[in-house]
Amino acid sequence: MVSHPRNPADDVKAPTPTHKEMHPLSAHEARNLLEAAQSDRLEALYTLAVHTGMRRGELLGLKWGDVDLDGQTVRIRRTLTRKGTGYVLGDPKTKGSRRTVRLTQRAAEALKSHRVRQAEEKLRAGALYQDQGLVFAEERGGIINPSNLRNRSFVPLLRRADLPRITFHDLRHTCASLLFQKNVHPKFVQELLGHASVAITLDTYSHMLPGMGGETADAMDEALGSSP
Repeated sequence: MVSHPRNPADDVKAPTPTHKEMHPLSAHEARNLLEAAQSDRLEALYTLAVHTGMRRGELLGLKWGDVDLDGQTVRIRRTLTRKGTGYVLGDPKTKGSRRTVRLTQRAAEALKSHRVRQAEEKLRAGALYQDQGLVFAEERGGIINPSNLRNRSFVPLLRRADLPRITFHDLRHTCASLLFQKNVHPKFVQELLGHASVAITLDTYSHMLPGMGGETADAMDEALGSSP
């Protein structure tokens, strides 16, 4: 009988994938953030981030041709992605990421004000303005570098709002958290966030869902008419 050499790697247990820790803002903190963002040239970006849960790349890749202010919707058709040492506009993260998002009244109003502000910037820049049709652009029309967004805008905004140092992606988690607190069905949250399936939404946010503790037992007692 031929013996085969034993592979030491057989005893090594593969690490279990873990979700990155998330730090969603409370409703009170989210209101403080948006109040601190008032009059900021990127106020509409932060409003959309909290109200719609759009990814940073989706926001920075959004074009005015994707926005219907009368119908209060935006179509997500591209995202900003890293390529080499720079950034380019590319396809959304997944097929499910390509979606139409319904805007809240506040988000629509913020975009209207932003469009006026951007038109004023175009006039000031004149021929130097490189119009790419971007909703959220640099003052001369170029793509906003995500690092600049974080260091020059988002971090100072957190300080003004007296909030902890969270990531921009936590605004997406904040949107999901606030919706689950209002008992919005996970399927609707999945469609809003653009997850490939509701299973991903449930896997990511199961700890936020109501009824995950003793409430499930209480609900069963109520459903079957059990008495204490």
